[in-house]
Order: sequence, then C-alpha cells, then structure tokens
Amino acid sequence: MSPRSYRMGQRQAEVDETRARIVAAARAHLAETGGVSLDAVARRADVARATVYYQFGSKAGLLEAVCDSLAEQGGMARLAEAFTQADPWAAVDRFVEVMGGFWAVDRVCTRRLRALAALDEEVGRVIADRDARRREGAAVLAGRLPDAPADAARLLFVLTAFETYDALAAEAEAGTVGGGADLAVATPAVTRLVRAALGGPADGS
Repeated sequence: MSPRSYRMGQRQAEVDETRARIVAAARAHLAETGGVSLDAVARRADVARATVYYQFGSKAGLLEAVCDSLAEQGGMARLAEAFTQADPWAAVDRFVEVMGGFWAVDRVCTRRLRALAALDEEVGRVIADRDARRREGAAVLAGRLPDAPADAARLLFVLTAFETYDALAAEAEAGTVGGGADLAVATPAVTRLVRAALGGPADGS
C-alpha cells in the first residue's frame, strides 16, 4: 500500500469514527431529553457544530443516520427474508419477527423519536418515510395471503407498528416483578394478533 493510500484510508477511518460518535451522541441525547439539539449533540460527541452539519447536512440528515443505525443494529437487513419465503404465512411471520427485533434495539430512543415526529415537522418527514417503506412491504405480503380481508395490508401495517409492540411489552412488564420485560417478548403476541386479524391459522402451521 502506498503512503498516499494509507493516509486516505486512515482519514476515512477517522471520518467514520466521527460519524459513529455523533450518531451515538444523538441517540443518547434523544433518549434522555426527547429532543434533538445539534448544539447539544455536538458537545456530547466532542465535535464542533459545523462538523455535525458537514457530516450530515441538516437535522433531518442526522436523524436519517440515527434511523439507519437503529436499522443496522436491529437486523433490518433480514427483512428481505420475509419476501423470499415460499409460504405466505411464513413470510408474514418473518416480517413480524424482524420488526419485533428492530423495535427492541433501543426502545426508549425509538419511543422518543416517534413522539417527537408528532411535534416536529422535520422529524415527522423522516419517520413518515420509514413508515411508508413498512407500509409498502405490508401491502406486498398481504397481497399474497389467500382469502385475506380487503384491509389486510392496513391491518398488517398497524399491527407491526412500534406502538403495538411497545404496548404489549408494557403489559408484560406489569406482570413481571420489577418490570423490565424486553420489547421482543411482544413478538409472539403480535404474531397471534396478525394471524387472527388476517384470517391465518392460529397454531402457526
């Protein structure tokens, strides 16, 4: 490797590390405060505010990166598996499972992010775009189901929302000594709800 190539590789590694540090700071700040302040994120990441703008362009760009970070950590790449299942109900089950794993990654951060979307138009656009992708996937999978109700796509979209898993996990926590049930515990319940609503076999066969 030439000295120039080495320096370029080193610089890219430093840029990647800085980006990761800023995204981690944004996630922590959002979880703690329920808001997104670029000044606060910059201080937390120990970088200049201009660096945040240089790396992400805007608050929306930073939030996109936060969502990408959650998606990567939550295994959203596995969502493609749902669309390669030969059995349509197995495909829906995988969709529910992967979404449950994704929502469970950082429950507090995701809750704050979605709550903020209702108040901040810029945040709302980021979340709406992500939800639109899930809506499209739900429509594809629902369209494969035999004898599904006319509103199957809408039902699948609503039942795989973060709020559904979060509410079911909260109920599980209410019955747990000390609380603390993981959000992923809601996945079997969501699977049953989806199958019941969409007319699938209740036993998962």
